[in-house]
Amino acid sequence: MNKRLKPIAATVLAIGALAAAATAMAQQAPKPEQLIKWRQSAYQLVAWNTGRVKANVDGTYNKDDVIKAANAIAAIANSGLGALFAAGTETGKGWHDTAAKPELFKDGAKVGELAGNFSKEATELAKLAQGGDVAAVKAQLGKLQRTCKACHDDYKAKD
Repeated sequence: MNKRLKPIAATVLAIGALAAAATAMAQQAPKPEQLIKWRQSAYQLVAWNTGRVKANVDGTYNKDDVIKAANAIAAIANSGLGALFAAGTETGKGWHDTAAKPELFKDGAKVGELAGNFSKEATELAKLAQGGDVAAVKAQLGKLQRTCKACHDDYKAKD
């Protein structure tokens, strides 16, 4: 083989091997326990960032902190969380036992509507945070928290 072609052939073989490995990994669905861990983690991040916004609107307002927290909430809300509620995750343990009620996995249209509301209100919170109007952010935080409560009331087991 020509000396110039050897590095190219090696590169092509390496790319092919990486593509094959990536395809094999993509075909392996995460285990239910992993999906439950991921969703528990995502909602803990939402709770933490919601607390950050609340602390700011109830205390000394730091616009930059509110923007960061609101953007994090919006990113999580718009990240496709529904995929973390796949079949097989109705029961089980992630970091702890799942608190999702079985009805969540049966009420697709209603759950989709609630998830859409959460996403909409989180996106609006991130938008309003940019402006720095404390009253508007506080009012929007209330709207966001009501979307959380609406889902928890029907689909989260009580602690």
